[in-house]
Amino acid sequence: MAGNAATVIVMNTGSHAETLPVLAPPRVRSRRPSPWRRRLILAAVLLAALGLLLVLATNLIVLLDSDGEIWNSPTEAKHAEVAIVPGAMVNPDGTMSMMLADRVNQAAALYADGKVDKILVSGDHGQWAYDEPTTMRQALVADGVPANVIYTDHAGFNTHATMERAKEIFGVTSATIVTQGFHMKRSLYLAKAVGLEANGLTSDLHGYGGQGIKSDVREVASRAKAVFDVLRGAPVVGGDPVPISGPARASWGPKAPEGTPPAGAPSN
Repeated sequence: MAGNAATVIVMNTGSHAETLPVLAPPRVRSRRPSPWRRRLILAAVLLAALGLLLVLATNLIVLLDSDGEIWNSPTEAKHAEVAIVPGAMVNPDGTMSMMLADRVNQAAALYADGKVDKILVSGDHGQWAYDEPTTMRQALVADGVPANVIYTDHAGFNTHATMERAKEIFGVTSATIVTQGFHMKRSLYLAKAVGLEANGLTSDLHGYGGQGIKSDVREVASRAKAVFDVLRGAPVVGGDPVPISGPARASWGPKAPEGTPPAGAPSN
């Protein structure tokens, strides 16, 4: 070995790992929503809050701005010219739903106690095969109410129409509205809006199960609609006057065609 030269021994390990480049760890990018997406989310939240505020405000208007006493028994009621009975569902076989039957029974009791002189039943009769007012009239007659004191409104497609037509078509001035408790405040609010002097008799004679729960929930939206109907003057079906002082038969309408299902128009 010459001089002080060092001897370098290179060992072949069979691996090339020492020659590979060293990779930096990947960068994780934080994904932030775009400005437009943030604006859309904010707008949706604001719209939802505004909608909730409107529903709350309109419900408070109906609950606080409805005049009239509310009774639970016909014996408590004060005398009125007319009992107004808003319509509700009639079953396909022509029988009344429980809610509607309870309204009719309370109206019959109200008349039997001498608390009203006449009864105005108002509901949906948009087609021959579905007739709420005639179904109610026939049930009242079966309960012992004279037919000549029962007036029928065949265009009471909603509570607003029922109250406005009671005032404008039938000339009612003072009334006792007969309906369930969940519906009473809205009915009194709409009666006041058209200038009717009205009180209420509740007709919660049974528990209504799931249907009652649905009605309670739906009433929240219905109160909001009632306020907007009043504010915008929602259109109501008109017609010739049928004064409550005249013959009741004039309000019953024409006889149903042959073959009309059980919930059809009058069979005298």
